[in-house]
Parts: sequence; C-alpha cells; structure tokens
Amino acid sequence: MTFLEAYWKNLIFINYEIDPEILKPFVPVGTELDVFNGKCYVSVVGFMFMDVKVLGIKLPYHINFEEVNLRFYVKRNGKRGVVFISEIVPKPLITIVANSIYHEHYQTRKMKHRWTENDNEFQFKYQWKLKNGSWQSVSVNTEKEFTHIIEGSEEQYITEHYYGFTKYHSKTFQYEVVHPSWRQLQVKDHEVNMDFAANYGARFKMLNCAVPTSLILAEGSEVAVKNKTTIHR
Repeated sequence: MTFLEAYWKNLIFINYEIDPEILKPFVPVGTELDVFNGKCYVSVVGFMFMDVKVLGIKLPYHINFEEVNLRFYVKRNGKRGVVFISEIVPKPLITIVANSIYHEHYQTRKMKHRWTENDNEFQFKYQWKLKNGSWQSVSVNTEKEFTHIIEGSEEQYITEHYYGFTKYHSKTFQYEVVHPSWRQLQVKDHEVNMDFAANYGARFKMLNCAVPTSLILAEGSEVAVKNKTTIHR
C-alpha cells in the first residue's frame, strides 16, 4: 500500500563522517550500520515536499512545505536504508501522522526557504526556528548545469538508499522509498548555521566543528513511501 506520494525537490545533502559508536543506540533491531569505503556517515538533508498526498488525498494547507532532517545509513538482508534521528517540518498534522503511524521522530517548527539565481549560480537555503527562538539554516551555492551522479561515488551511496527503518521499542518498522536516480548540481560553496547539540542532543555536538566530507544538491523527483512491514526482535 502506498502511504505517501510527493515530489521531493532541490535536496541539500551535507554529509559527515562519524564514529559508529555514536550511532549504535539508534540502530533499529534487525539492521546494522552501513558504511562506504570503511566510513560511517550522517547527513543533514534539507528539501521541499511538494504536491503531497497521504493515502491518495491532498490535505488542505499540507501540500507544499519544507523538511530538514538528520539521518544515517543501515542495511538489512541486502536492503540499504536510512534511519532518521529527527525530522523537522512546519506542519503539525504531518508530525502527528508520521509519528503515530510510522513512529518517526518529527518535530514541528516554523520554517522557510529561499531559492535564487544570478548569471553564475543558483542559491538554495532552508531555515527553521528552534524553541529558544534562534534561526538555524543550511545553504549551498551551485553551478547551473545538472549532471548525472557517478556510479560508485559517495554521492550515489548517499542518495540511493531505498528503504527506511524506524526503531520502536523491540520492533523495527521497514518501508520502501521509491524514486529514480537523481541528477545533481555541483556545489561551489556552502554554509551551515546550526547548533547540532540544540537540534539533536549532546552526542552530536562534535558536528559543530566537523568539516563535511561531501556536499550534494540533488534535483529530486516524484517519490512514493509504501509497503510498511514490522520486524520483530
């Protein structure tokens, strides 16, 4: 059954190498950490949800909105997927539905975005407001010509995980995320204006000083979230 259909557009991926020990408490039952070239990663991802339909229905005032999340990568029986530490959206109904049905970790915050261009580049920026009133943001400036993501690259590894796994007590929820391979814009520079500890907890504070291993601006596409199943311990 297809739970959600949408168009994900202009996805910023800011990727960091991280000590696997930091992530072990978040690894869902029945999965193991996935690595690329011996490295374990987390990614901050900002993008637009557009033309959203839940169970085939467009919910009024919940059709187009921003999301920013922190995620890492796992695998199970050859299936490569993502686990979300936290997902931020500006729509409370999305938070309620995702947390109750999929037991995800959504938060509702005031958000905004800005996409601009000049003769030489595109600029993409996503912002969200913490409970303490401070605005956080991620942004990139890119080239203007789309290119295909190279087979076997870190960029392909990051963008092509086609399952989601959610840790919930002694169970794991698994669901499929269907989308084609994406094109990318070469990132020229970036800015990360965020307090990782305030957003995700003290164990992620070290990312405040970390240098990203890679930066991606993916074009995006239509996406479907479907086939939820339960994995027991």
